Amino acid sequence: MRLELVKDWMAREVITLSPEVGVLEAGNLMRQKNVRRLPVVQHGRLVGIITYGDVREAKPSTTSSLSAWEVNYLLARLTVGEIMTANPLTISPEATIGEAAHLMYTHKVSGLPVLNANQELVGILTESDIFRMVVHDWTKAQEGPTSPYAHYES
Repeated sequence: MRLELVKDWMAREVITLSPEVGVLEAGNLMRQKNVRRLPVVQHGRLVGIITYGDVREAKPSTTSSLSAWEVNYLLARLTVGEIMTANPLTISPEATIGEAAHLMYTHKVSGLPVLNANQELVGILTESDIFRMVVHDWTKAQEGPTSPYAHYES
């Protein structure tokens, strides 16, 4: 099996937000585009990341004493920059999938923005991308004759 690199499995078309975007708008965009995280970019540089969980946690619980009007007013004023994770973990497109998976597992994150040598956002790698790679490799292995334990037979 060849060494798998981040650049071969990352999503290259990344939807981004600026910190001034409203949290409700960010949540709507995530639902429309069926994504769970969005990098936050300001002046061409990555400054944070916001997840669907961040948006969900920003909403008050159903046991809140606030009225529906008050809740909507507060949420309408809340921005991505106020709830994003600033300075998120990132990875290089030249890193291996193993390095990315280790970083994600160790830090309990489900996605990594991918930055090139100039610190420009060039993609995003998620758990789903890694899972897609595993399924791809497994499917290829099923197509041909293999002897996975042949090295034990000498």
